[in-house]
Amino acid sequence: MTKKVDNDYEVIDSVCAYCGVGCDIAAHVDTKENKIKKIFAHPDGATSEGKLCIKGTHGYDFVDSKERINVPRIRKSFLEKNPKIKVAIAGSLTDLDDTWYETDLDSATTAGAMKLKDIQSKHGEKSVCSLGGARSSCESAYYFQKFTRYTLNSPHVDNCARVCHSPSLKGMRLTIGEGAASNPFDDIYKTEFMIVMGSNTTEAHPIVGNRMIKAAQNGTPIACFDVREIKLHKFSKYKAVTPHESNLLVLNMIAYTIITEELYHKDFIKNRTKNFEHFKENILKDPYANPEFFRDVAGYEYLADMLPEIAREYATKKSLILWGLGITEHVDGSYAVMAIVHLALMTGNIGKDGAGVMPLRGQTNVQGACDMGMLPYYAPDYQAPKEVGLMTPQLVDGMLEGTIKGVLNIGEDLTHIHPNINKLTKAFENLELIFVQELFMTDIARRADIVVGVKSAYEKTGIYINAMRKVHLSTPLVKSDLPDDWEVIKLLDDKMGGDFGFESSEDIWEDVRKTATNRFTGASYEVLRANEKQGISWPITEDGKGTPVLHREDFRTQDGIGAFRYHGYTLSGMVEEIINKALKGYHLTTGRIMAHYNNSAQTKYTEKLMKKHTQDILLVHEDDAAEFSTEKVILKTEYGETNPLRVKFTDKVRPKTLYTTFHHADSNLNYIFGDKSDELIMTAAFKSIQVDVIPVGE
Repeated sequence: MTKKVDNDYEVIDSVCAYCGVGCDIAAHVDTKENKIKKIFAHPDGATSEGKLCIKGTHGYDFVDSKERINVPRIRKSFLEKNPKIKVAIAGSLTDLDDTWYETDLDSATTAGAMKLKDIQSKHGEKSVCSLGGARSSCESAYYFQKFTRYTLNSPHVDNCARVCHSPSLKGMRLTIGEGAASNPFDDIYKTEFMIVMGSNTTEAHPIVGNRMIKAAQNGTPIACFDVREIKLHKFSKYKAVTPHESNLLVLNMIAYTIITEELYHKDFIKNRTKNFEHFKENILKDPYANPEFFRDVAGYEYLADMLPEIAREYATKKSLILWGLGITEHVDGSYAVMAIVHLALMTGNIGKDGAGVMPLRGQTNVQGACDMGMLPYYAPDYQAPKEVGLMTPQLVDGMLEGTIKGVLNIGEDLTHIHPNINKLTKAFENLELIFVQELFMTDIARRADIVVGVKSAYEKTGIYINAMRKVHLSTPLVKSDLPDDWEVIKLLDDKMGGDFGFESSEDIWEDVRKTATNRFTGASYEVLRANEKQGISWPITEDGKGTPVLHREDFRTQDGIGAFRYHGYTLSGMVEEIINKALKGYHLTTGRIMAHYNNSAQTKYTEKLMKKHTQDILLVHEDDAAEFSTEKVILKTEYGETNPLRVKFTDKVRPKTLYTTFHHADSNLNYIFGDKSDELIMTAAFKSIQVDVIPVGE
């Protein structure tokens, strides 16, 4: 909604451009200057509850930054290697610097299309791939995958869910048939008990964290699990600090208690699930499922008593489980998600108000990008694609092997957010084309052959889907002459022989509604505009009604039944070292801080946010201070090393545990992570790695 205040000043409603909470926002916009003056939350906002985090209120300076890519760029060396392309667009080229020409959009997409044809003629149709799109709208993500699959005839599409919540999608699809949150955020107020695992919610999803704190203050008990002490522990009844890589261990122990004390919901299990007896048999004979195991884990003995207490409270109350990347970014992330769902199925804590499972999605539209089919193994609406493509880590291997030669990229800084950067660098050097659509010259843009500047979320109309499945139609706050992502794709599509005929974002969305009928049939632009502040949770029926709570009557599996799929914990990592009294070296975990979003591609252009967090800092336990004699250290593994990180001593991490954020590319954090990843879905194991510590300055 747009409301005129005076001739030059409007209040415009839209959606926040950052995390998966997807807060409703309003902006004071000076229409004469075409400038955002202020962003705030609606007092009656359904998602924001009238409050925004510091990113939401202050993180909009990037829109006017002088660093924005306003004119397309083509690398000079690329044109030297491709003289036919240079001849074709020569009249549009002007010197920018020693590395780049500037050009116009038509010439940039002509160059991209010519090179795509060249690559596919030499190396085959599947030699190109498309990556990213979760920072853009649903319309652009949908068109991106459709262009790739049908015009380019390549099955290789993927998005940044690969490094965050792909295990949530996998684990939930295998058990209850749907990889999205079962309940809305406001069910935090309706629940009687909450388990929060691997989510520093007050920093990463602050507006959801606010709800948790309010609920706790009103008497709702919380069990909070993390490898370090976080703010949410202050409001939690059960302050569970666990060893690294022990999520599946802990979850199976909770299940063990529920089974041995017969706290499970027999009727729910009988009527709505299958395979429980097999699951029960395996849990009971699992040597690591009994909480008594923790009696022998030095420093964590208290969990032997705490876990059964948590299990009893969870099983006998209306309960929610919420989780973040501290669950998914491990080798057993998908299995841990299945174990979370098992607890809900055992106790009937799903399909009800205040009872369910809630993955806290990271990116503003990562739920939407997945819903749109921007995944190699799912077409839109999670249908089977015409051909299954490769996941991003497999595509990187393909680049090294020479089978992948071209990458199209929208809004995902591939060479910052993915692991094993030394390997990635070699892989990307083997490519013949990197075509990037971005706001700024991010790391991947600096490596690109063609870079096209595009509209930001605050400059375009488009649909975004948040972590509780709410579908929002975003309104532009300011005008921009830059193209939307889908408009760049359309130019490429037309030049590659595509004929989809999309002329507006609404045209694309109408195609989505026809294709993704299980979720979006009734979600017309008209209906979404009428629900702009509150959004509508999919699936959305023909009459425009949403579905805030899933699984009330049946699960979204083929037979409507929820499935138990037992997987045992494998003794390894820190737990094995403690058991063997051989805890060695340091175990690093990573996370976000409220002031920045991911690789700070947008937030670093707001001075207030940069002052809050100018660099990634390494937290070290006070007892380990003797081994950190210098102000800065380098972390090193067999894969690479970081740049120097400033050390800060604290009692909020455990001895031998290190913690840092990953917001600044110049920290080189992702150089130290290798190919260790989720066993089913290849999400990088970012939440735990053993590192060597090298003093700097001695």
